[in-house]
Amino acid sequence: MDIQNFYKGFSFDCYEYLGCHLQNGGAVFRTFAPNAKSISVIGSFNGWNETPMQKTLDGNFWELFVPDANPGDMYKYRISKKDGRTIDHADPFGYGMELRPKTASVIRDMSSYQFHDDTWLNARTDCKHKPLNIYEIHSGSWKANPQNENGWYSYCELADLLIPYLKENAYNYVELMPVCEHPCDNSWGYQITGFFAPTSRYGTSDDLKAFVDKCHQNNIGVILDFVPVHFAVDDYALEKYDGTPLFEYPHPDVGYSEWSSHNFNHSRGEVRSFLNSAANYWIKEYHFDGLRMDAISRIIYWQGNESRGINLDGVNFIKQLNHTFKTMYPSIILAAEDSSSYPDVTKSVLQSGLGFDYKWDMGWMNDTLEYFKLDPYFRSGAYHNLTFSMMYYYSDNFMLPLSHDETVHGKATIIQKMNGDYEKKFPQTRALYTYMYTHPGKKLNFMGNEIAQFREWDENREQDWDMLKYPLHDAFSRFMHDLNHVYMCHSALWEKDFYKDGFEWVNCHMGNQCSYAFLRKSNSETMLCVFNFSGVEQELKLNLNCKSLKRVIASDRDIYGGETCYDKDTIRVYKNNLSITLPPFASHIYIVK
Repeated sequence: MDIQNFYKGFSFDCYEYLGCHLQNGGAVFRTFAPNAKSISVIGSFNGWNETPMQKTLDGNFWELFVPDANPGDMYKYRISKKDGRTIDHADPFGYGMELRPKTASVIRDMSSYQFHDDTWLNARTDCKHKPLNIYEIHSGSWKANPQNENGWYSYCELADLLIPYLKENAYNYVELMPVCEHPCDNSWGYQITGFFAPTSRYGTSDDLKAFVDKCHQNNIGVILDFVPVHFAVDDYALEKYDGTPLFEYPHPDVGYSEWSSHNFNHSRGEVRSFLNSAANYWIKEYHFDGLRMDAISRIIYWQGNESRGINLDGVNFIKQLNHTFKTMYPSIILAAEDSSSYPDVTKSVLQSGLGFDYKWDMGWMNDTLEYFKLDPYFRSGAYHNLTFSMMYYYSDNFMLPLSHDETVHGKATIIQKMNGDYEKKFPQTRALYTYMYTHPGKKLNFMGNEIAQFREWDENREQDWDMLKYPLHDAFSRFMHDLNHVYMCHSALWEKDFYKDGFEWVNCHMGNQCSYAFLRKSNSETMLCVFNFSGVEQELKLNLNCKSLKRVIASDRDIYGGETCYDKDTIRVYKNNLSITLPPFASHIYIVK
Protein backbone atom coordinates (compact mmCIF):
# COMPACT_ATOMS: atom_id res chain seq x y z
CA MET A 1 0.00 0.00 0.00
CA ASP A 2 1.23 3.46 -0.87
CA ILE A 3 0.90 5.25 2.47
CA GLN A 4 0.90 8.72 0.90
CA ASN A 5 -1.92 7.76 -1.46
CA PHE A 6 -3.79 6.36 1.55
CA TYR A 7 -3.61 9.67 3.40
CA LYS A 8 -4.44 11.71 0.30
CA GLY A 9 -7.53 9.62 -0.45
CA PHE A 10 -6.13 8.14 -3.65
CA SER A 11 -5.81 4.50 -2.53
CA PHE A 12 -8.04 1.85 -4.10
CA ASP A 13 -6.28 -1.21 -2.75
CA CYS A 14 -5.69 -0.63 0.95
CA TYR A 15 -7.78 -3.72 1.76
CA GLU A 16 -4.86 -5.72 0.38
CA TYR A 17 -2.68 -4.41 3.21
CA LEU A 18 -5.08 -3.68 6.07
CA GLY A 19 -7.26 -6.36 7.65
CA CYS A 20 -6.35 -10.01 8.11
CA HIS A 21 -4.25 -11.84 5.50
CA LEU A 22 -3.18 -15.47 5.49
CA GLN A 23 0.55 -16.00 5.06
CA ASN A 24 3.36 -18.34 6.15
CA GLY A 25 1.11 -20.80 7.98
CA GLY A 26 -0.68 -18.12 9.96
CA ALA A 27 -2.21 -14.70 9.54
CA VAL A 28 -1.02 -11.11 9.74
CA PHE A 29 -3.40 -8.55 11.22
CA ARG A 30 -3.13 -4.84 10.45
CA THR A 31 -5.32 -1.91 11.39
CA PHE A 32 -5.24 1.86 11.14
CA ALA A 33 -5.91 3.50 14.51
CA PRO A 34 -3.70 6.56 15.01
CA ASN A 35 -5.20 7.63 18.33
CA ALA A 36 -5.43 4.26 20.08
CA LYS A 37 -3.45 3.81 23.31
CA SER A 38 -2.90 0.08 22.68
CA ILE A 39 -4.44 -2.71 20.60
CA SER A 40 -4.54 -6.48 21.04
CA VAL A 41 -5.91 -9.23 18.84
CA ILE A 42 -8.29 -11.63 20.57
CA GLY A 43 -9.68 -14.65 18.78
CA SER A 44 -10.60 -18.30 18.66
CA PHE A 45 -6.93 -19.10 17.90
CA ASN A 46 -5.62 -17.66 21.19
CA GLY A 47 -8.47 -18.54 23.52
CA TRP A 48 -9.80 -14.98 23.23
CA ASN A 49 -6.81 -13.80 25.22
CA GLU A 50 -4.98 -10.60 24.34
CA THR A 51 -2.01 -10.75 22.00
CA PRO A 52 -0.59 -7.22 21.72
CA MET A 53 -0.15 -5.55 18.34
CA GLN A 54 2.83 -3.34 17.58
CA LYS A 55 2.94 0.05 15.90
CA THR A 56 4.30 0.01 12.37
CA LEU A 57 5.01 2.30 9.43
CA ASP A 58 4.56 5.88 10.67
CA GLY A 59 3.14 4.84 14.05
CA ASN A 60 -0.52 5.19 13.02
CA PHE A 61 -0.81 1.56 11.94
CA TRP A 62 -0.73 -1.56 14.12
CA GLU A 63 0.41 -5.05 13.11
CA LEU A 64 0.64 -8.61 14.48
CA PHE A 65 1.49 -12.00 12.99
CA VAL A 66 -0.30 -14.98 14.56
CA PRO A 67 0.93 -18.48 13.66
CA ASP A 68 -1.68 -21.22 13.15
CA ALA A 69 -4.55 -18.78 12.55
CA ASN A 70 -6.74 -20.39 9.88
CA PRO A 71 -9.70 -19.65 7.61
CA GLY A 72 -12.90 -19.74 9.63
CA ASP A 73 -11.24 -18.53 12.83
CA MET A 74 -12.91 -15.58 14.55
CA TYR A 75 -11.22 -12.47 15.90
CA LYS A 76 -11.64 -8.92 17.18
CA TYR A 77 -9.39 -5.96 17.93
CA ARG A 78 -9.40 -5.00 21.61
CA ILE A 79 -8.68 -1.29 21.45
CA SER A 80 -7.68 0.67 24.55
CA LYS A 81 -8.49 4.30 24.01
CA LYS A 82 -6.90 7.36 25.49
CA ASP A 83 -10.07 8.21 27.43
CA GLY A 84 -9.68 4.98 29.42
CA ARG A 85 -12.31 2.91 27.61
CA THR A 86 -11.55 -0.49 26.11
CA ILE A 87 -13.85 -1.75 23.35
CA ASP A 88 -13.69 -4.88 21.23
CA HIS A 89 -14.08 -3.95 17.56
CA ALA A 90 -14.74 -5.94 14.45
CA ASP A 91 -12.12 -5.45 11.75
CA PRO A 92 -13.06 -2.51 9.46
CA PHE A 93 -11.34 -4.40 6.62
CA GLY A 94 -12.50 -7.87 7.67
CA TYR A 95 -13.51 -10.19 4.84
CA GLY A 96 -16.17 -11.95 6.90
CA MET A 97 -18.28 -11.53 10.04
CA GLU A 98 -20.37 -13.68 12.33
CA LEU A 99 -24.14 -13.83 11.99
CA ARG A 100 -25.92 -11.21 14.03
CA PRO A 101 -26.20 -10.69 16.97
CA LYS A 102 -22.60 -11.93 17.22
CA THR A 103 -19.99 -9.42 16.11
CA ALA A 104 -16.62 -11.07 15.53
CA SER A 105 -14.76 -10.88 12.25
CA VAL A 106 -13.99 -14.15 10.45
CA ILE A 107 -10.76 -15.03 8.64
CA ARG A 108 -11.40 -15.79 4.95
CA ASP A 109 -9.09 -17.15 2.27
CA MET A 110 -9.78 -14.77 -0.61
CA SER A 111 -7.71 -16.85 -3.05
CA SER A 112 -9.65 -20.09 -2.70
CA TYR A 113 -12.40 -19.45 -5.28
CA GLN A 114 -11.64 -19.67 -9.01
CA PHE A 115 -13.99 -17.82 -11.37
CA HIS A 116 -15.08 -19.19 -14.76
CA ASP A 117 -16.57 -16.05 -16.26
CA ASP A 118 -13.92 -14.75 -18.66
CA THR A 119 -16.31 -14.95 -21.61
CA TRP A 120 -18.81 -12.72 -19.84
CA LEU A 121 -16.25 -10.21 -18.60
CA ASN A 122 -14.63 -9.87 -22.02
CA ALA A 123 -17.98 -9.15 -23.68
CA ARG A 124 -19.46 -6.96 -20.90
CA THR A 125 -20.54 -3.39 -21.72
CA ASP A 126 -22.19 -0.54 -19.84
CA CYS A 127 -25.34 -1.17 -21.95
CA LYS A 128 -25.60 2.39 -23.23
CA HIS A 129 -26.58 1.02 -26.67
CA LYS A 130 -28.02 -2.26 -25.42
CA PRO A 131 -31.06 -3.31 -23.41
CA LEU A 132 -30.73 -3.02 -19.65
CA ASN A 133 -33.59 -4.66 -17.77
CA ILE A 134 -32.77 -4.89 -14.07
CA TYR A 135 -34.59 -7.03 -11.52
CA GLU A 136 -33.96 -5.63 -8.04
CA ILE A 137 -34.13 -8.09 -5.17
CA HIS A 138 -33.63 -8.38 -1.43
CA SER A 139 -31.74 -11.64 -1.10
CA GLY A 140 -33.48 -12.75 2.07
CA SER A 141 -37.10 -12.25 1.03
CA TRP A 142 -37.40 -13.10 -2.65
CA LYS A 143 -38.31 -16.65 -1.70
CA ALA A 144 -38.32 -18.36 1.70
CA ASN A 145 -36.26 -21.45 2.46
CA PRO A 146 -38.35 -23.83 4.63
CA GLN A 147 -35.13 -25.57 5.73
CA ASN A 148 -33.69 -22.40 7.31
CA GLU A 149 -35.09 -21.02 10.58
CA ASN A 150 -34.77 -17.48 9.23
CA GLY A 151 -36.17 -18.42 5.82
CA TRP A 152 -32.95 -17.58 3.98
CA TYR A 153 -31.43 -19.35 1.01
CA SER A 154 -27.66 -19.36 0.70
CA TYR A 155 -26.06 -17.36 -2.09
CA CYS A 156 -25.53 -20.59 -4.04
CA GLU A 157 -29.08 -21.85 -3.48
CA LEU A 158 -30.45 -18.45 -4.44
CA ALA A 159 -28.51 -18.53 -7.70
CA ASP A 160 -30.00 -21.90 -8.64
CA LEU A 161 -33.53 -20.60 -8.07
CA LEU A 162 -33.16 -17.06 -9.32
CA ILE A 163 -31.22 -17.54 -12.55
CA PRO A 164 -33.88 -19.64 -14.33
CA TYR A 165 -36.50 -17.09 -13.28
CA LEU A 166 -34.47 -14.18 -14.65
CA LYS A 167 -33.83 -15.94 -17.94
CA GLU A 168 -37.46 -17.01 -18.37
CA ASN A 169 -38.67 -13.47 -17.71
CA ALA A 170 -36.04 -11.66 -19.81
CA TYR A 171 -34.18 -9.75 -17.10
CA ASN A 172 -30.55 -9.44 -18.13
CA TYR A 173 -29.27 -7.88 -14.89
CA VAL A 174 -30.05 -8.44 -11.23
CA GLU A 175 -29.43 -5.77 -8.61
CA LEU A 176 -28.81 -6.94 -5.06
CA MET A 177 -29.83 -4.67 -2.23
CA PRO A 178 -26.80 -4.23 0.06
CA VAL A 179 -25.14 -7.50 1.06
CA CYS A 180 -22.40 -5.97 3.22
CA GLU A 181 -22.66 -7.16 6.81
CA HIS A 182 -25.26 -5.35 8.92
CA PRO A 183 -26.69 -6.05 12.37
CA CYS A 184 -30.35 -5.15 11.85
CA ASP A 185 -32.50 -7.06 9.36
CA ASN A 186 -34.94 -4.21 8.85
CA SER A 187 -32.17 -1.81 7.82
CA TRP A 188 -32.16 -3.89 4.56
CA GLY A 189 -28.38 -3.66 4.58
CA TYR A 190 -28.16 0.13 4.40
CA GLN A 191 -26.67 0.51 7.91
CA ILE A 192 -23.43 -1.36 7.56
CA THR A 193 -20.87 -2.68 10.05
CA GLY A 194 -18.72 -4.66 7.61
CA PHE A 195 -17.94 -2.86 4.36
CA PHE A 196 -15.70 -5.70 3.14
CA ALA A 197 -17.73 -8.59 4.56
CA PRO A 198 -20.58 -10.26 2.67
CA THR A 199 -23.40 -10.78 5.12
CA SER A 200 -23.17 -14.21 6.70
CA ARG A 201 -26.98 -14.51 6.55
CA TYR A 202 -26.54 -16.14 3.14
CA GLY A 203 -23.10 -17.73 3.36
CA THR A 204 -19.41 -17.00 2.91
CA SER A 205 -17.34 -14.88 0.55
CA ASP A 206 -16.82 -17.91 -1.70
CA ASP A 207 -20.59 -18.48 -1.79
CA LEU A 208 -21.21 -14.92 -2.98
CA LYS A 209 -18.47 -15.24 -5.60
CA ALA A 210 -20.15 -18.42 -6.81
CA PHE A 211 -23.48 -16.55 -7.08
CA VAL A 212 -21.95 -13.88 -9.31
CA ASP A 213 -20.03 -16.48 -11.32
CA LYS A 214 -23.17 -18.54 -11.99
CA CYS A 215 -25.05 -15.44 -13.11
CA HIS A 216 -22.25 -14.56 -15.53
CA GLN A 217 -22.18 -18.07 -16.96
CA ASN A 218 -25.86 -17.55 -17.75
CA ASN A 219 -25.33 -14.09 -19.32
CA ILE A 220 -26.79 -12.19 -16.40
CA GLY A 221 -25.02 -9.17 -14.95
CA VAL A 222 -24.98 -8.42 -11.23
CA ILE A 223 -25.11 -4.92 -9.74
CA LEU A 224 -24.44 -4.26 -6.06
CA ASP A 225 -26.23 -1.59 -4.06
CA PHE A 226 -23.32 0.29 -2.46
CA VAL A 227 -23.61 2.73 0.47
CA PRO A 228 -20.86 5.42 0.47
CA VAL A 229 -22.75 7.96 2.59
CA HIS A 230 -23.21 6.60 6.09
CA PHE A 231 -22.58 3.66 8.45
CA ALA A 232 -24.11 1.99 11.49
CA VAL A 233 -23.67 3.54 14.94
CA ASP A 234 -22.84 0.22 16.65
CA ASP A 235 -19.81 0.79 18.87
CA TYR A 236 -18.14 -2.51 17.89
CA ALA A 237 -17.83 -1.31 14.30
CA LEU A 238 -16.57 2.01 12.89
CA GLU A 239 -17.94 4.38 15.52
CA LYS A 240 -15.04 6.19 17.24
CA TYR A 241 -12.88 3.30 16.17
CA ASP A 242 -9.66 4.52 17.79
CA GLY A 243 -11.42 6.58 20.48
CA THR A 244 -11.91 9.55 18.18
CA PRO A 245 -14.20 10.27 15.20
CA LEU A 246 -11.95 8.48 12.72
CA PHE A 247 -14.54 7.69 10.03
CA GLU A 248 -17.33 10.07 11.07
CA TYR A 249 -17.56 13.86 11.42
CA PRO A 250 -16.68 15.20 14.87
CA HIS A 251 -19.55 17.71 14.80
CA PRO A 252 -23.11 16.47 15.47
CA ASP A 253 -24.73 19.03 13.16
CA VAL A 254 -23.35 17.12 10.17
CA GLY A 255 -22.32 13.92 11.95
CA TYR A 256 -25.65 12.09 11.78
CA SER A 257 -27.80 11.22 8.79
CA GLU A 258 -31.58 11.37 8.58
CA TRP A 259 -31.50 7.62 9.23
CA SER A 260 -29.74 8.17 12.60
CA SER A 261 -26.52 6.67 11.28
CA HIS A 262 -23.07 8.27 11.14
CA ASN A 263 -22.15 10.25 8.04
CA PHE A 264 -18.78 9.42 6.55
CA ASN A 265 -16.33 12.33 6.76
CA HIS A 266 -15.38 12.62 3.09
CA SER A 267 -12.95 15.42 3.86
CA ARG A 268 -10.50 12.90 5.32
CA GLY A 269 -8.23 11.18 2.82
CA GLU A 270 -8.18 8.00 4.93
CA VAL A 271 -11.98 7.79 4.72
CA ARG A 272 -11.98 8.34 0.96
CA SER A 273 -9.34 5.61 0.60
CA PHE A 274 -11.46 3.30 2.75
CA LEU A 275 -14.53 3.83 0.54
CA ASN A 276 -12.55 3.74 -2.72
CA SER A 277 -11.06 0.42 -1.68
CA ALA A 278 -14.40 -0.99 -0.53
CA ALA A 279 -15.97 -0.18 -3.89
CA ASN A 280 -13.01 -1.64 -5.76
CA TYR A 281 -13.06 -4.75 -3.58
CA TRP A 282 -16.53 -5.76 -4.75
CA ILE A 283 -15.72 -5.15 -8.41
CA LYS A 284 -12.28 -6.77 -8.43
CA GLU A 285 -12.64 -9.61 -5.96
CA TYR A 286 -16.29 -10.57 -6.56
CA HIS A 287 -16.62 -9.58 -10.24
CA PHE A 288 -19.71 -7.44 -9.67
CA ASP A 289 -20.67 -5.64 -12.88
CA GLY A 290 -21.44 -2.31 -11.32
CA LEU A 291 -22.57 -0.31 -8.34
CA ARG A 292 -25.81 1.47 -7.65
CA MET A 293 -24.72 4.17 -5.21
CA ASP A 294 -27.24 5.04 -2.55
CA ALA A 295 -28.37 8.55 -1.53
CA ILE A 296 -25.92 10.50 -3.68
CA SER A 297 -27.69 13.80 -2.97
CA ARG A 298 -26.46 13.39 0.64
CA ILE A 299 -22.90 13.42 -0.67
CA ILE A 300 -23.42 16.34 -3.04
CA TYR A 301 -25.17 18.60 -0.51
CA TRP A 302 -24.62 18.91 3.22
CA GLN A 303 -27.24 16.63 4.80
CA GLY A 304 -28.82 16.36 1.35
CA ASN A 305 -30.17 19.89 1.71
CA GLU A 306 -29.46 22.18 -1.25
CA SER A 307 -29.96 25.25 0.94
CA ARG A 308 -26.97 24.17 3.07
CA GLY A 309 -24.70 24.22 0.06
CA ILE A 310 -22.48 21.82 -1.85
CA ASN A 311 -20.11 19.54 0.04
CA LEU A 312 -17.08 19.97 -2.20
CA ASP A 313 -15.16 17.17 -0.52
CA GLY A 314 -18.06 14.81 -1.15
CA VAL A 315 -18.35 15.87 -4.78
CA ASN A 316 -14.62 15.48 -5.34
CA PHE A 317 -14.69 12.04 -3.72
CA ILE A 318 -17.41 10.85 -6.11
CA LYS A 319 -15.66 12.35 -9.12
CA GLN A 320 -12.37 10.66 -8.27
CA LEU A 321 -14.04 7.32 -7.54
CA ASN A 322 -16.05 7.29 -10.76
CA HIS A 323 -13.24 8.55 -12.98
CA THR A 324 -10.81 5.97 -11.63
CA PHE A 325 -13.35 3.18 -11.95
CA LYS A 326 -14.23 4.01 -15.55
CA THR A 327 -10.51 4.02 -16.32
CA MET A 328 -9.92 0.70 -14.58
CA TYR A 329 -13.19 -0.98 -15.58
CA PRO A 330 -14.74 0.77 -18.61
CA SER A 331 -17.51 -1.80 -18.97
CA ILE A 332 -18.99 -1.60 -15.46
CA ILE A 333 -22.21 0.28 -14.65
CA LEU A 334 -22.19 3.15 -12.16
CA ALA A 335 -25.70 4.33 -11.27
CA ALA A 336 -26.63 7.19 -8.97
CA GLU A 337 -29.73 7.27 -6.81
CA ASP A 338 -30.02 11.03 -6.82
CA SER A 339 -33.23 12.98 -6.36
CA SER A 340 -31.57 16.40 -6.65
CA SER A 341 -31.30 18.68 -9.67
CA TYR A 342 -27.50 18.78 -9.50
CA PRO A 343 -26.31 19.09 -13.13
CA ASP A 344 -24.29 16.69 -15.25
CA VAL A 345 -24.44 13.67 -12.98
CA THR A 346 -23.80 11.36 -15.95
CA LYS A 347 -21.29 13.45 -17.83
CA SER A 348 -17.72 12.28 -17.60
CA VAL A 349 -15.44 13.86 -15.02
CA LEU A 350 -13.33 15.21 -17.88
CA GLN A 351 -16.46 17.10 -18.99
CA SER A 352 -16.94 18.47 -15.45
CA GLY A 353 -19.60 15.88 -14.61
CA LEU A 354 -19.82 13.41 -11.72
CA GLY A 355 -18.91 10.49 -13.97
CA PHE A 356 -21.89 8.17 -13.43
CA ASP A 357 -23.22 6.10 -16.32
CA TYR A 358 -26.84 6.46 -15.22
CA LYS A 359 -28.98 8.51 -12.90
CA TRP A 360 -32.24 7.22 -11.44
CA ASP A 361 -35.04 9.36 -12.88
CA MET A 362 -36.88 10.10 -9.65
CA GLY A 363 -38.81 12.91 -11.32
CA TRP A 364 -40.24 10.52 -13.91
CA MET A 365 -41.11 8.03 -11.19
CA ASN A 366 -42.90 10.54 -8.98
CA ASP A 367 -44.78 12.26 -11.82
CA THR A 368 -45.89 8.96 -13.32
CA LEU A 369 -47.12 7.41 -10.10
CA GLU A 370 -48.92 10.59 -9.06
CA TYR A 371 -50.69 10.58 -12.43
CA PHE A 372 -51.91 7.03 -12.06
CA LYS A 373 -53.16 7.65 -8.52
CA LEU A 374 -55.64 10.17 -9.94
CA ASP A 375 -59.20 9.32 -10.83
CA PRO A 376 -59.23 9.09 -14.66
CA TYR A 377 -61.75 11.94 -14.73
CA PHE A 378 -59.05 14.31 -13.38
CA ARG A 379 -56.10 13.01 -15.39
CA SER A 380 -56.66 15.49 -18.21
CA GLY A 381 -55.66 18.24 -15.76
CA ALA A 382 -52.39 16.44 -15.05
CA TYR A 383 -51.86 15.42 -18.68
CA HIS A 384 -48.36 16.83 -18.93
CA ASN A 385 -47.13 14.83 -15.92
CA LEU A 386 -46.32 12.25 -18.58
CA THR A 387 -44.80 14.58 -21.14
CA PHE A 388 -42.63 16.66 -18.80
CA SER A 389 -39.93 13.98 -18.50
CA MET A 390 -38.98 14.46 -22.15
CA MET A 391 -38.41 18.17 -21.53
CA TYR A 392 -35.34 17.40 -19.41
CA TYR A 393 -34.62 13.82 -20.42
CA TYR A 394 -31.48 14.46 -22.48
CA SER A 395 -29.75 16.37 -19.67
CA ASP A 396 -28.51 13.06 -18.20
CA ASN A 397 -28.50 9.35 -18.98
CA PHE A 398 -31.55 8.18 -17.08
CA MET A 399 -32.72 4.89 -15.63
CA LEU A 400 -36.43 4.47 -14.88
CA PRO A 401 -36.84 2.90 -11.43
CA LEU A 402 -39.84 1.32 -9.75
CA SER A 403 -37.73 0.20 -6.82
CA HIS A 404 -38.13 -1.15 -3.29
CA ASP A 405 -38.65 2.38 -1.99
CA GLU A 406 -41.98 2.56 -3.85
CA THR A 407 -43.42 -0.54 -2.16
CA VAL A 408 -42.90 0.13 1.58
CA HIS A 409 -43.65 2.41 4.53
CA GLY A 410 -47.30 2.98 3.74
CA LYS A 411 -46.63 4.09 0.17
CA ALA A 412 -48.48 1.01 -1.19
CA THR A 413 -47.20 -1.27 -3.93
CA ILE A 414 -47.25 -0.26 -7.58
CA ILE A 415 -50.58 -1.92 -8.38
CA GLN A 416 -52.14 -0.73 -5.14
CA LYS A 417 -51.28 2.85 -6.11
CA MET A 418 -53.51 2.64 -9.17
CA ASN A 419 -56.85 4.40 -8.93
CA GLY A 420 -60.03 2.43 -8.54
CA ASP A 421 -61.15 -0.94 -7.23
CA TYR A 422 -59.35 -4.29 -7.40
CA GLU A 423 -60.21 -5.22 -10.99
CA LYS A 424 -59.61 -1.72 -12.40
CA LYS A 425 -56.09 -1.64 -11.00
CA PHE A 426 -54.83 -4.41 -13.30
CA PRO A 427 -55.42 -2.79 -16.72
CA GLN A 428 -53.97 0.48 -15.43
CA THR A 429 -50.85 -1.26 -14.14
CA ARG A 430 -50.40 -3.02 -17.48
CA ALA A 431 -50.74 0.33 -19.24
CA LEU A 432 -48.27 1.92 -16.82
CA TYR A 433 -45.64 -0.73 -17.47
CA THR A 434 -46.09 -0.46 -21.24
CA TYR A 435 -45.46 3.26 -20.90
CA MET A 436 -42.38 2.60 -18.73
CA TYR A 437 -40.87 0.02 -21.08
CA THR A 438 -41.35 2.17 -24.15
CA HIS A 439 -40.22 5.47 -22.58
CA PRO A 440 -36.51 6.20 -23.23
CA GLY A 441 -34.22 5.08 -20.42
CA LYS A 442 -33.00 1.84 -18.91
CA LYS A 443 -35.35 -0.16 -16.70
CA LEU A 444 -35.38 -1.30 -13.07
CA ASN A 445 -38.24 -3.18 -11.43
CA PHE A 446 -38.44 -4.48 -7.87
CA MET A 447 -39.35 -8.07 -7.06
CA GLY A 448 -43.06 -8.64 -6.60
CA ASN A 449 -44.07 -5.86 -8.96
CA GLU A 450 -44.12 -8.36 -11.82
CA ILE A 451 -46.84 -10.45 -10.16
CA ALA A 452 -48.95 -7.42 -9.15
CA GLN A 453 -48.33 -7.92 -5.45
CA PHE A 454 -50.75 -5.92 -3.31
CA ARG A 455 -49.01 -6.42 0.04
CA GLU A 456 -46.19 -4.03 0.81
CA TRP A 457 -42.75 -5.57 0.87
CA ASP A 458 -41.66 -7.01 4.21
CA GLU A 459 -38.03 -8.11 4.57
CA ASN A 460 -39.16 -10.95 6.85
CA ARG A 461 -41.55 -12.57 4.34
CA GLU A 462 -41.15 -13.99 0.88
CA GLN A 463 -43.04 -12.49 -2.03
CA ASP A 464 -46.67 -13.57 -2.40
CA TRP A 465 -46.04 -16.19 -5.05
CA ASP A 466 -49.30 -17.93 -4.17
CA MET A 467 -51.09 -14.98 -5.80
CA LEU A 468 -50.29 -16.59 -9.15
CA LYS A 469 -53.07 -19.11 -8.55
CA TYR A 470 -55.55 -16.26 -9.11
CA PRO A 471 -56.32 -15.61 -12.81
CA LEU A 472 -55.73 -11.85 -12.83
CA HIS A 473 -52.32 -12.17 -11.17
CA ASP A 474 -51.32 -15.06 -13.39
CA ALA A 475 -52.36 -13.12 -16.48
CA PHE A 476 -50.48 -10.03 -15.26
CA SER A 477 -47.36 -12.14 -14.77
CA ARG A 478 -47.73 -13.40 -18.33
CA PHE A 479 -48.05 -9.82 -19.57
CA MET A 480 -44.87 -8.73 -17.79
CA HIS A 481 -43.08 -11.79 -19.18
CA ASP A 482 -44.12 -10.87 -22.72
CA LEU A 483 -43.44 -7.14 -22.27
CA ASN A 484 -39.92 -7.88 -21.02
CA HIS A 485 -39.26 -10.05 -24.05
CA VAL A 486 -40.59 -7.35 -26.39
CA TYR A 487 -38.24 -4.86 -24.77
CA MET A 488 -35.22 -7.12 -25.00
CA CYS A 489 -35.85 -8.15 -28.61
CA HIS A 490 -36.59 -4.76 -30.20
CA SER A 491 -33.67 -2.39 -30.64
CA ALA A 492 -36.00 0.59 -31.15
CA LEU A 493 -36.74 0.45 -27.42
CA TRP A 494 -33.13 0.82 -26.26
CA GLU A 495 -30.50 1.39 -28.98
CA LYS A 496 -30.91 5.17 -29.08
CA ASP A 497 -32.06 5.76 -25.51
CA PHE A 498 -29.78 8.79 -25.20
CA TYR A 499 -30.04 10.20 -28.71
CA LYS A 500 -32.73 12.67 -29.69
CA ASP A 501 -33.44 10.88 -32.96
CA GLY A 502 -34.46 7.79 -30.99
CA PHE A 503 -37.74 9.35 -29.81
CA GLU A 504 -40.46 11.40 -31.49
CA TRP A 505 -43.84 12.54 -30.28
CA VAL A 506 -46.62 11.70 -32.72
CA ASN A 507 -49.23 13.41 -30.58
CA CYS A 508 -48.86 14.73 -27.05
CA HIS A 509 -51.82 17.10 -27.20
CA MET A 510 -54.72 14.72 -26.58
CA GLY A 511 -55.36 15.95 -23.06
CA ASN A 512 -59.12 15.54 -23.14
CA GLN A 513 -58.65 11.91 -24.16
CA CYS A 514 -55.78 11.23 -21.71
CA SER A 515 -54.06 9.64 -24.69
CA TYR A 516 -50.52 9.76 -26.03
CA ALA A 517 -48.58 8.51 -29.05
CA PHE A 518 -44.85 8.45 -29.77
CA LEU A 519 -42.27 6.70 -31.91
CA ARG A 520 -39.17 4.86 -30.74
CA LYS A 521 -36.43 4.38 -33.32
CA SER A 522 -33.21 2.49 -33.91
CA ASN A 523 -31.06 2.07 -37.00
CA SER A 524 -33.06 -1.00 -38.01
CA GLU A 525 -36.67 -0.38 -36.91
CA THR A 526 -39.31 2.10 -35.80
CA MET A 527 -42.06 1.36 -33.29
CA LEU A 528 -45.28 3.23 -32.57
CA CYS A 529 -46.43 3.32 -28.96
CA VAL A 530 -49.99 4.43 -28.18
CA PHE A 531 -51.73 4.85 -24.84
CA ASN A 532 -55.22 5.48 -23.51
CA PHE A 533 -55.09 6.24 -19.80
CA SER A 534 -58.72 7.30 -19.58
CA GLY A 535 -61.54 5.18 -18.26
CA VAL A 536 -63.44 5.13 -21.56
CA GLU A 537 -62.74 3.95 -25.10
CA GLN A 538 -60.82 6.44 -27.21
CA GLU A 539 -60.22 6.81 -30.94
CA LEU A 540 -56.71 8.10 -31.65
CA LYS A 541 -56.43 9.85 -35.03
CA LEU A 542 -52.79 10.14 -35.99
CA ASN A 543 -50.79 11.38 -38.96
CA LEU A 544 -48.08 8.84 -39.63
CA ASN A 545 -45.94 8.35 -42.71
CA CYS A 546 -46.04 4.58 -43.16
CA LYS A 547 -47.80 1.79 -45.07
CA SER A 548 -48.79 -0.51 -42.26
CA LEU A 549 -48.43 -1.37 -38.59
CA LYS A 550 -47.84 -4.74 -37.00
CA ARG A 551 -49.08 -5.02 -33.42
CA VAL A 552 -46.42 -6.46 -31.12
CA ILE A 553 -48.22 -6.33 -27.79
CA ALA A 554 -51.56 -5.03 -26.54
CA SER A 555 -52.12 -4.64 -22.82
CA ASP A 556 -55.88 -5.20 -23.20
CA ARG A 557 -55.62 -8.71 -24.70
CA ASP A 558 -57.71 -11.36 -23.01
CA ILE A 559 -54.64 -13.50 -22.32
CA TYR A 560 -53.34 -10.68 -20.09
CA GLY A 561 -56.60 -10.25 -18.18
CA GLY A 562 -58.15 -7.78 -20.62
CA GLU A 563 -61.32 -8.21 -22.65
CA THR A 564 -60.07 -7.99 -26.23
CA CYS A 565 -59.30 -10.86 -28.60
CA TYR A 566 -57.53 -9.61 -31.71
CA ASP A 567 -57.97 -11.76 -34.80
CA LYS A 568 -55.30 -9.88 -36.74
CA ASP A 569 -52.34 -7.72 -35.78
CA THR A 570 -51.65 -5.89 -39.04
CA ILE A 571 -53.19 -2.47 -39.69
CA ARG A 572 -53.06 -0.83 -43.12
CA VAL A 573 -52.40 2.90 -43.28
CA TYR A 574 -53.83 4.99 -46.14
CA LYS A 575 -52.46 8.43 -47.06
CA ASN A 576 -50.74 8.74 -43.69
CA ASN A 577 -54.09 8.84 -41.91
CA LEU A 578 -54.29 6.40 -39.04
CA SER A 579 -57.12 5.70 -36.62
CA ILE A 580 -56.60 3.38 -33.66
CA THR A 581 -59.36 2.61 -31.19
CA LEU A 582 -58.14 1.77 -27.70
CA PRO A 583 -60.29 0.37 -24.88
CA PRO A 584 -60.05 2.01 -21.43
CA PHE A 585 -56.58 1.86 -19.87
CA ALA A 586 -55.03 0.20 -22.91
CA SER A 587 -51.55 0.51 -24.42
CA HIS A 588 -50.29 -0.92 -27.72
CA ILE A 589 -46.88 -1.24 -29.35
CA TYR A 590 -46.58 -1.58 -33.15
CA ILE A 591 -43.75 -2.09 -35.61
CA VAL A 592 -43.96 0.61 -38.28
CA LYS A 593 -43.53 -0.57 -41.87
